[in-house]
Amino acid sequence: MNPVAVVVGTMHMDFVIYVDQLPKLGETVLGHKFETFPGGKGANQAVALARLGAEVYMVSRVGEDFVGKELLENAKRNNVKTDYVVVDSEEKSGVAFIIVDKEGENVIAVAPGVDNRICIEDLNRAEPAFSKASVVLAQLEIPVETALEAMKRGKEKGALTILNVAPVKKLPLDQLKYVDILVLNARELEALVKIATGETLNYIEASRRILEQGVSTVIVTRGKEGAEIITKEYSKLIPTFKVKVVDTVGAGDAFCGALAYALSRKAELEDAVRFANMVAALKVTKKGAQTGLPYLSEVRKFAEEQGVAFKFI
Repeated sequence: MNPVAVVVGTMHMDFVIYVDQLPKLGETVLGHKFETFPGGKGANQAVALARLGAEVYMVSRVGEDFVGKELLENAKRNNVKTDYVVVDSEEKSGVAFIIVDKEGENVIAVAPGVDNRICIEDLNRAEPAFSKASVVLAQLEIPVETALEAMKRGKEKGALTILNVAPVKKLPLDQLKYVDILVLNARELEALVKIATGETLNYIEASRRILEQGVSTVIVTRGKEGAEIITKEYSKLIPTFKVKVVDTVGAGDAFCGALAYALSRKAELEDAVRFANMVAALKVTKKGAQTGLPYLSEVRKFAEEQGVAFKFI
């Protein structure tokens, strides 16, 4: 039986112009290509889960505009259930305008739109989904209180709770008691503890501080090195897989979605992180935060090529 996941987070559209050189202040440059990519950390993680086979319910908001319409259609095309996505007539959909030069450098401006309006009322509306969820996943592109309440409700319903601390915001550490697994990179981990306590700690010391709050596991993503599991008992780096990198956008979201899928399938922690590394590695071989996400069949094929066996898939 496939796991049921509730993802509470953002749905965005990325508008990307490719140029030879980034414009200077006051300068207009001609681009040679324009593309749009559905994004938003919440939607990215929801699509990652759905492509692996989970039954996914998205809790979010979009504007009553053409962008919102396309974001909803894209979610449905990817088998993400949008019953609990509010079409908000008072604010625009979240968008990012991105200019990328021939070296891959970029400048980005984000208009969050409806992001800050994702609220407790939206969680109330999604109560039927929370009641049957095996895993609840949230990030911090939405208000902190909404993300933490999602963790609390997931915990109360007996679901596994995963919080992806990206981007870093001021977060009361004592409210992490409803989080089973915290996922973030080393810089985010150090910044999280410094913002909350004023202390400057390295990521290992910072993770110990987080574990004192009742979080069972901290997972530190470390890019091409892999991901590090840190618990009260031990720490271990799980290496990733070597691939040809095309686009790293969305790799962290691929990791989070895959981790949620594996753990909700009762995978052992180290196996789940290894699986998440594999899904993230496959994602970076393709362009687009969502279009590059792999399906379970692709993961199975790659696992076989790598000589890795996962019992839960």
